[in-house]
Amino acid sequence: MTDAPILRDVHDRIRVVELAWIPMADGRRLAARLWLPNDAERKPVPAILEYIPYRRRDGTRLRDDEKQAWFAANGYACARVDITGSGDSDGLLRDEYVKQEQDDACEIIAWLAKQPWCSGNVGMIGISWGGFNGLQAAFRQPPALKAVVTVCSTVDRYADDVHFMGGCLLGDNNDWGGAFFSVAGVPPDPAMVGPDWKQRWFERLEILQPFPALWLQHQRRDAFWRHGSVCEDYGKLTCAILAVGGWADGYTAAVFRLVENLRRPNCKGIAGPWGHLYGHKGIPGPAIGFLQECKRFWDRWLKDIDNGADKDPTLRLWLQDPVPPKSHYDERPGRWIALDRWPSPDVERASWSLNAEGLASQPGAKASLTICSPQTTGIAGGEWCPYGLGKVGPEQPLDQRLEDGGSLLFLSAPLDCQRLLVGDPAAHLDLAVDKPAAFVAVVVSDVAPDGAATKVTYGLLNLTHRDGHAEPTALEPGRRYRVKVRLNEIAYAFAPGHRIRVAISTCYFPLVWPSPESVTLTLFAGESSIELPFLRDGALRVADPFEPAEYARPGQATVLQPGEDVRELIHDLTTGRTMMHVYRNDGTTRIDEIGTEVSYSKLRDTSVVDGDPLSRREVVATAHHFHRADWDARLETKIVMTCDRTHFILHSDVDAFADGARVFSRSFHHRIARDHL
Repeated sequence: MTDAPILRDVHDRIRVVELAWIPMADGRRLAARLWLPNDAERKPVPAILEYIPYRRRDGTRLRDDEKQAWFAANGYACARVDITGSGDSDGLLRDEYVKQEQDDACEIIAWLAKQPWCSGNVGMIGISWGGFNGLQAAFRQPPALKAVVTVCSTVDRYADDVHFMGGCLLGDNNDWGGAFFSVAGVPPDPAMVGPDWKQRWFERLEILQPFPALWLQHQRRDAFWRHGSVCEDYGKLTCAILAVGGWADGYTAAVFRLVENLRRPNCKGIAGPWGHLYGHKGIPGPAIGFLQECKRFWDRWLKDIDNGADKDPTLRLWLQDPVPPKSHYDERPGRWIALDRWPSPDVERASWSLNAEGLASQPGAKASLTICSPQTTGIAGGEWCPYGLGKVGPEQPLDQRLEDGGSLLFLSAPLDCQRLLVGDPAAHLDLAVDKPAAFVAVVVSDVAPDGAATKVTYGLLNLTHRDGHAEPTALEPGRRYRVKVRLNEIAYAFAPGHRIRVAISTCYFPLVWPSPESVTLTLFAGESSIELPFLRDGALRVADPFEPAEYARPGQATVLQPGEDVRELIHDLTTGRTMMHVYRNDGTTRIDEIGTEVSYSKLRDTSVVDGDPLSRREVVATAHHFHRADWDARLETKIVMTCDRTHFILHSDVDAFADGARVFSRSFHHRIARDHL
């Protein structure tokens, strides 16, 4: 079991600046909250920047206190800055990762480096959005930026983000887009910006747009997605990088892409068992001393302390032991292993044939196998990006036997010894389909002796993207194609007596938006295979353990109304409609230090009627509410997405309220042509 985290009371060693304005060259000011060692003016220290749109004053405040206060108490000046047009910062937030955001990052870094409490060296840290823009800022090479800790991020905004996977449209494009629709529309705090807060709010609302409609105008990998994708030129990433991810998260590929392409002592990777969380709060556990690991990394690259961090293993991975399938795990049993480079010479890629009789090391007789998956195939797949919500939010895959009837299955014989899967499997499929647009899902599972099937990893490919994501081409019905489907990286120990299972389907609900027509796929068994990367016998190297998790004690908050998390799979026997209903209500919390009461809720209903891919419907609705004696503001947003054979259809609404009265309302209607989706 994970050791209990250590909470440090550090505030006697630091001081906190509630609001510092950082001037931009064009006259805008960005709002920052600072944590500084008490003696920083006498003994300047490196600065650490976290730069995101999630409201430093009343959004991420408690999380920031845990992390930034700990760093400040351990010899670093920390700045948590609101991106332009978010929180209390001036300007307008028009989209994620725009050029202005990166320009501003360079100005912020230069400003930090010049402060009397800064030594002139700057680092960045961030998870998700902040992990993205840390890499994007490094790509711009501002002189003072010397080291970046990037967590749950990506190097390729098209291939490995919330929008598309293998050229398939993810349902999370609408889910995250609906949440961002709200994030970009909430007001600044009048206690920070003054009495014209409402005018600033209206300026934000006037340019607010439903972001899924914007993103759907770019369904292939074009210049829109290449912007901000640091994989376009790894050579521009010259500063030190520590890349961190979790197996349960949607963002692990960046850890492997960075260490593979940079290949130098100041680039390291860590992948634990966690969801979309920092490692010191990681669920499933074990959590680690992530903040201590960051300090060690920064001590080496921002303070030039020869502490051996450059000699750490290139990759440290949590090798997961087998577990029964379950929607939530407090812990994933396993051990930390070490690899000195990636790809590793200690990993051997073995080809296993997909035979009519099952999965085997040698090709069997040639055979044609067909599948037309029910539209609900995938319901046991779990969420694309679990947040590690704990028992209240079951997000993990269920028993994969629920998918049996909708998939072609290839099951190995019982293993005669332990096999350690480390890396990214790749399926090489010889296939044909009967429609011009189709996708394929490939899932690898661990089948226990009792038959329970635990999902290990998976991959997707839009078959019109078989030759690349920039120029998709329609399929010729009945024609045979040879395609490669890359599966997500993983480190997993298959036990003796267990079986490896490969499942192939033409639907993956609710993760993937369905093809316009039901697809029948023919797989040519005996001519299709899957590469499984196994650690060579005797090559297992156990890594040194991490320190126990610790962080600073955050400020006081009072829960006024508890939250709830509802996750239901509902099947209407009358209509045949299946719906995944997810309702997250964070309740109401008062941040005692500033007196602000914050409430947030988000509904996501995703449904489809079996046999009718055009019945797919996605609803994302959010509500943000801020209340104080001198301030009451609420924002409600809603996006409903449907489709027909040729178009995606979105109906979106935004309503803003001040002191209980509606002050702004707007509706949007978009009809966007499907581009090989």
